[in-house]
Amino acid sequence: MQTILSIETIDFNGLEALRLNGPGGCTAVISKLGGQVLSWLTPDGRERLFLSDWAAFDGSAPIRGGIPVCFPQFSDLGDLPRHGFLRTREWMVESQRCGDDFVLVSLAIADDEETRDLWPFSFRAEITLVLEVDRIDVELCVQNTGGESFEFTAALHSYLRLVQVEDAALEGLYGCNYRDATNQDEIVRETGTELRIEAETDRIYYGVKRPQMLRAGNHSLTLQNQGFPDVVVWNPWVERCAQLADMPPDDWRQMLCIEAAAVEKPVSLAPGEDWVGRQALVVA
Repeated sequence: MQTILSIETIDFNGLEALRLNGPGGCTAVISKLGGQVLSWLTPDGRERLFLSDWAAFDGSAPIRGGIPVCFPQFSDLGDLPRHGFLRTREWMVESQRCGDDFVLVSLAIADDEETRDLWPFSFRAEITLVLEVDRIDVELCVQNTGGESFEFTAALHSYLRLVQVEDAALEGLYGCNYRDATNQDEIVRETGTELRIEAETDRIYYGVKRPQMLRAGNHSLTLQNQGFPDVVVWNPWVERCAQLADMPPDDWRQMLCIEAAAVEKPVSLAPGEDWVGRQALVVA
C-alpha cells in the first residue's frame, strides 16, 4: 500500500510546527520558532535526532536539540548573542510541496528593528527541509537585501540521537586541522582515521573535503555538506552536561552534534548577493 505524502500543521509541545509525512512512513517536524527541525523518524520507526526532555519550548531560550540554525554568528566568536539571534525568533512558512517521492517545506525570516539593534544589516534567511525515504536535506540560504556588504558565520547545529555515544565512531575527518575548545583553542591535526568520543569534545574541523560516516552499533549515517566548509563535533560529556539547565545530566550519552559550519573564514556578501549551505543526513 502506497504511503500518502502530506504536510500538516501540528502542535508540538505548544509550538506551531509542520509535520512532513514522507515515503515509507518516514516523518519530520520543523518548528516555526527558530526554523528548527525537531524530529526525523525513518521508516524503521527510529528517531534520528536528539531532543532534550528538558528543552524550553516557550521562546525563553533556544530549543536544546534537533537542528538549530546559527546565524549570523557561530558560538561566542563575536559580540552577538551565542549562535546569533535566529533560534528564538518566529519564522514564516514560505512554501510547501509534495512530490512523488519527497516532501518539502521552506520557512523564511528577515531583519527587523530588533535584529538591526544587534546587527545593523538587512538580510533574508530561508531554511528548506526536504524529506525522502532514507534522508533529509536541510538548506540555509542567506541573502543580503541591504545596501552595504556584511560578513557572517553560520552553522546547522545538528544533534544526532545515539543509544550510547561511547560506541560511536566518526570517519571522514582524517588529516584536517581542528580548533580544540577544550584545550585553550589549540590547533591540532587529526591523525586518526576515526574519532571516538571518550571525554568532553568541542572541535571545529576546518576545510573538510569528505563526507562523514557515523557508525554506532548496527546503524550508520552519512553526512554530506555543501557550501559549509567546516564541521563541528560536540559532546558535553559528564561534567559539562550536569551544568546545562535544559538537559538531563545523563543525556550526553544519547547525543552527538555533528554540525555543518562556516566558521574559519566568514562568508562575505555584497548587496544583492546570496549564499547557500546544505547538510544531507543519509541512512547508510
